[in-house]
Amino acid sequence: MNILAFDTSNEYCSIALLSGGSVIEREELAGQNHSEMILPMIRDVLLEAALSLKELDGIAFGSGPGSFTGLRIACGVAQGLAFGAGLRVAGIGTLEALAEAASFPRILACLDARMGEIYHAAFERIEGVLHCVSEPGLYFPEDAPLLPGEGWKGCGSGFLVHQEALAARYAGKLGCLESESRPHAREMARLAALEFDAGRAVDPEFAMPLYVRNKVALKEKER
Repeated sequence: MNILAFDTSNEYCSIALLSGGSVIEREELAGQNHSEMILPMIRDVLLEAALSLKELDGIAFGSGPGSFTGLRIACGVAQGLAFGAGLRVAGIGTLEALAEAASFPRILACLDARMGEIYHAAFERIEGVLHCVSEPGLYFPEDAPLLPGEGWKGCGSGFLVHQEALAARYAGKLGCLESESRPHAREMARLAALEFDAGRAVDPEFAMPLYVRNKVALKEKER
């Protein structure tokens, strides 16, 4: 299966092409320049793999949660490329991609959501497959969902920014931390292959970002 995946949910732009069981990948610090960088990076990996868009089996994108603008860029590019090539699309959650990269039985994925909040989800790996224990949501660190048992691995920038609050919330639950990990298209491509294989991909017009948060700024009275 040939799957092109990309993620622009954070300050990095990552591209991955899963082909023949191997992955060609790229990652660049984009800042606010994702829209200028993403298509040249996609062309680069397709050239290296000697594949055209029409030879792909599908396209995947980081659906969120994450930067509102970044999520819209990834979704829009996925839709445009898929429409032109007659392909289906799979949106892959950024928190699930974090968990997939962790290679651990129990993973608590937290990304800094700004405004004092975190994007949060928890997963258990059973026979190599991730199963969601706590669905993606937006929380203040001190109010994050409690989890069963112990031996959880904490991943993502939420632990970098809110380490003390999360350590208190999950006292006795966390076995280790990987606070500098971030979502990458590499894991999204692998997860997307499962989605395509299971027939859960959609036509491009139905692809949607997962925003989780409904607004991006506090009103003056809230500040």
